[in-house]
Amino acid sequence: MEVTRLFDLLPHYATHFSREDALCGKENGVWKHYSTKQYVNIVNNISYGLMQLGIKKGDKIASISAGRPEWNFLDMAIMQLGAIHVPIYPTISENDYKYILHHADVKMVFVSGWDILRKIENLLSEIPQLKDNVYTFRNLRGYRHLNEVIELGVANPSVQYLNEIRDRITPDDIATIIYTSGTTGTMKGVQLSHRNIISNFKAILPIVPTHAQTRVLSYLPLCHIYERMMIYAWHYLGIPIYYAESIGTIASDLQDVKPTIFTTVPRLLEKFYDRFVATGRKLPKRQKKLFFWADDVASRYELEGRSGKYNRSLQTARMLVLNKFKDALGGKIDVIVSGGAAIQPRLCRIFWAAGMPVLEGYGLTETSPVIAVSSFFKDGMKFGTVGQPLPGVEVKIAEDGEILTRGACLTKGYLNAEEQTKEAIDEEGWFHTGDMGAFEPEGQLRITGRKKEMFKTAFGKYIVPTHVESVFAEDSLIDNIMVVGENKKFAAALIVPNFADLRSWCAKKEIPYTTNEEMIKHPLVLKKYKKVADQKNATLGETERVMKFALMDYEWGVSTGELTPTLKLKRRFITQKHADVIESLFE
Repeated sequence: MEVTRLFDLLPHYATHFSREDALCGKENGVWKHYSTKQYVNIVNNISYGLMQLGIKKGDKIASISAGRPEWNFLDMAIMQLGAIHVPIYPTISENDYKYILHHADVKMVFVSGWDILRKIENLLSEIPQLKDNVYTFRNLRGYRHLNEVIELGVANPSVQYLNEIRDRITPDDIATIIYTSGTTGTMKGVQLSHRNIISNFKAILPIVPTHAQTRVLSYLPLCHIYERMMIYAWHYLGIPIYYAESIGTIASDLQDVKPTIFTTVPRLLEKFYDRFVATGRKLPKRQKKLFFWADDVASRYELEGRSGKYNRSLQTARMLVLNKFKDALGGKIDVIVSGGAAIQPRLCRIFWAAGMPVLEGYGLTETSPVIAVSSFFKDGMKFGTVGQPLPGVEVKIAEDGEILTRGACLTKGYLNAEEQTKEAIDEEGWFHTGDMGAFEPEGQLRITGRKKEMFKTAFGKYIVPTHVESVFAEDSLIDNIMVVGENKKFAAALIVPNFADLRSWCAKKEIPYTTNEEMIKHPLVLKKYKKVADQKNATLGETERVMKFALMDYEWGVSTGELTPTLKLKRRFITQKHADVIESLFE
């Protein structure tokens, strides 16, 4: 059966693959496996149950949960009724929940557990249609459970009616509405059709190497189109999916599952690497010297044209040090797919040197999402680029350097926002990404910055903050950084230390560590960060250099407001929150 609508993946899966571990979830340390047959039966029973509850084509049903098999069950059951799935990040604010549930006119909500219920309980009285339509994935007192919908479906099977509904759903019907994370203001509801997403996952299929033992560990939120699209691709290929229990259990889950494919964002790769470096710093003097020699060898890795001398050094570095890094991630990884943000080229080289190739992709929610991605094909990979555009996706660079794209993966537009849609998609059908870029001679796309994030100094010189931030973030003592300086005489920065590494550095220098607040003011700590800044500035153009910086006394995160759910900087929020600190840098 040809897959033209996302729920067609189920009969495709059942026809071509029969697995006992099609979907696997972990709760309280125990893995639960669902076979292909169980997957299909549960989905159909949920659809029958939703039909009994009055759900019809075009209705919106929201889910708020981390990745888990139940998310997939619900997702497929919603879509094969022609209803629209509105997946919501579990980490957003109460105001954001309120906005989405109202704006999308959501009829039902499914949540993971108490952690989410506490965030939305106060809103339910303001949204009448949700009063008795909140369901949970965990059995919680006082709330309905997904199992109740399943039981309702088991008691009222409507096979013929469901088939009739499926037959009336077209590839161009809206399958989902995904709300952007709001780095630049009000969230927008991106409408994606079955065709949009299917065209995208089919285009990436030849890129990822798979074999009989291929298995995936998933930890990214499925409300993000990047991970969701990849999950559909794994379905199409019949690859078993294991959902990590939480972000805190990834290290142990990697050892449990030993995945061959791992999809991630650069931030987690940075964390893995920082943890690995931290173990190296604790080694005895002779072993530590060997460790950092291997690290240096890895950082100079090239894709081709390596000398015999370098290859011999790399072989030794792998045998003595780098293989341990790979073992810490399960030891079986064939490829890591990184998206959501730019990865530091140095970090990318180290992972490749350790035998864990990283393929970097680029895209947006509006493009379902992949526009371009690295690959193992000729000229498919070049450090510092996001590879070549996908087949079927057109890309051109506008006169001002903005990346424009169009193709079957492009959204139909934003929900209830005709003007915003017209602003984003011009009359010729080109989507204006807001990102700046350029093509390499071999055809790879290089992202050079964000159009709205570029700023001009008082001397009329343009600065691309993301480039400067990427250079600085290569140092393990820096956890996060935001460059500022619009209409000022120079660039400055707010720097969030990597407090775990800072603590280790202080211990090595025999500096008693008290509190974060006190340590960022310590003269020797400030001197160390000044040294780091000088080293990084030496690699930058004169106008790009960070002339002053302020150290933050806490880690930025989603809960504190500085990062979006996809871990991008919320620049406007940070600028307002730390206005006094920023102003002091330019006094």
